[in-house]
Amino acid sequence: MSDDKQIACGQWVSLRYRIYDSLAEAIEPEARTLVYLYGVQKDLFPKIEQALEGLEVNARLSLYLEPSDTFGDYDETLIHLVSRDLLPSSLEAGMSFEGLPGETSDGLLYTVTDFTDEIAVLDGNHPLAGMGLRFDIEVLDIWPATPDEIEACATLGD
Repeated sequence: MSDDKQIACGQWVSLRYRIYDSLAEAIEPEARTLVYLYGVQKDLFPKIEQALEGLEVNARLSLYLEPSDTFGDYDETLIHLVSRDLLPSSLEAGMSFEGLPGETSDGLLYTVTDFTDEIAVLDGNHPLAGMGLRFDIEVLDIWPATPDEIEACATLGD
């Protein structure tokens, strides 16, 4: 690894990150890694990408983001009661459906949060909607992308 490179557009970046809620509780049991093309792929929230620019290998960053900068505010209008007749008999809490069963898909993912014999509660909010989140990030490596890699990644985003 070279530590004389800085994060800039057109660089591959390898990160290790962990997400915490506003009470400093980890959202997931372990840190995750991500490799992405900085400035081309849109895999990170804009405020995180802005904060990473110019950092070098081994840099560490802790950033707190409000819901408006991550998964948005919790929207109660995205809670729906759905007849169990429209859902599989093997229904379980945590199951997800693209769009509301029995309706034209709206592109949202709805998660079963509760159910009875007659109805199920489906929530179209992201599980982290409405939460302020802290991201602890470490830059593991940085290396230049080839023009072909940049073009391929840019095309995927179209």
